[in-house]
Amino acid sequence: MGRGRAKAKQTKVARELKYFSPDTDLSSLERELHGSAPTLPSTRVAEPETEEDDYDKWVNGSR
Repeated sequence: MGRGRAKAKQTKVARELKYFSPDTDLSSLERELHGSAPTLPSTRVAEPETEEDDYDKWVNGSR
């Protein structure tokens, strides 16, 4: 029981969303669309270390 009341409320909310059209702030929309693009942080790739590790020495045969 109780499903009828919940369904009625969902129907009411859906109807309000369907038929209610709030005033659109066109100037705000224009500012948002024509505004400057947000700056993205620079992505720098870390340079590999020049120091050889034990594995590299072993692979190259220069233990």
